[in-house]
Amino acid sequence: MSNYTYLTQGGYDRLKAELEELKTNGRMEAARSIAEARSQGDLSENAEYDAAKEAQGLLELKISELETVMSNARVIDESHLDTSKVAILSNVTIKNLKTGKEITYKLVSEKEADPKQSKISVSSPIGSGLLGKTKGDIAKVQTPGGALEFEIIDIAI
Repeated sequence: MSNYTYLTQGGYDRLKAELEELKTNGRMEAARSIAEARSQGDLSENAEYDAAKEAQGLLELKISELETVMSNARVIDESHLDTSKVAILSNVTIKNLKTGKEITYKLVSEKEADPKQSKISVSSPIGSGLLGKTKGDIAKVQTPGGALEFEIIDIAI
């Protein structure tokens, strides 16, 4: 059974562009590196050739992984989301009950997570702890740093 990756349209477009870049320019660069290393003589003792072949293998692995993600991707239309409970693509304002600090996170897939932009993965400890909660609920989250409690202040798109 496939694991779906839920993405915004922007996230899907970025992954598609990255995949296309790797398939075109990435493969051309890998082929050029191999050809250049091959032209240097004996392949049995050519470290540059081995490195170029290894880089090509890693490139093909990354392409394969992105193709798998793309084939299992489901683009979510944010205009159809329900704001009565926390779900993927929700903007959730939470209050840390210990510190009183409020913060707003957008719950996204692992591929789109970017803590610097306050986008956290739904599979992260905080993200998974918030899923399904409604406004006013208390979410008890077990993080690597210990247990935390958050109150759901607001849920928006």
